[in-house]
Amino acid sequence: MARWAHGGGSYGVGVIQVHRGDERYPGGDAAAGIETRHAFSFGPHYDPDNLRFGALIACNEERLAPGAGFDEHPHRDTEIVTWVVEGELTHRDSTTGHETVVRPGDVQWLGSADGARHEERNDGAELLRFVQMWLAPADFGGEPAYEVVRGIADGTPYAVPRAAAMLHVRRLADGTRSAVPDAPRVYVHVVRGAVRLAGERLAAGDAARITDAADLELAAEGAAECLMWEMPGEPSYG
Repeated sequence: MARWAHGGGSYGVGVIQVHRGDERYPGGDAAAGIETRHAFSFGPHYDPDNLRFGALIACNEERLAPGAGFDEHPHRDTEIVTWVVEGELTHRDSTTGHETVVRPGDVQWLGSADGARHEERNDGAELLRFVQMWLAPADFGGEPAYEVVRGIADGTPYAVPRAAAMLHVRRLADGTRSAVPDAPRVYVHVVRGAVRLAGERLAAGDAARITDAADLELAAEGAAECLMWEMPGEPSYG
């Protein structure tokens, strides 16, 4: 179960809910070379108490064996952001006509709007690992859109305006610190390594859901990489 840490003292007012990587819902298809770990209620793993956090409705850790992948499938009214951890992701979007190879350090965004279809595969010879995050837009409909930012620099925010959200990538050396955005909602996902947050140790695969906290920092224990979503308060999406 999730563990709670209450902000106070030097951390300001707020609540931090910690979810461990081994608590994620298992998914995928092992026979097809697909292993998935879901942070939120997903597919057959319906949990009415874990449907979303702010705009975020999915944070999936994916592992695809060489040759494995997700065949063409549809999305609608979902902002999809992908972060490759290792290997290469081949992405084909039949709606907007893109075929792209996404590598570690690249941010890929697909705004499915009123309907988009895409395919995601590991066409390489090595294991592919990536984190895929889905966000609910503030308004439904519109035209699908696609973008890849190559080699995004550490600390450079990536905005997803349709979801009123901002992604922050943090790559930390051992012993270094990074501020957590002061925002009504912040979601922290540890991609690799380990960090401390308000006295709590978060390892790879762990996540923290932060509500109304201020003056928080991540402190790296060894080299670490984290994804942080900065979001507004109570959503009025759709």
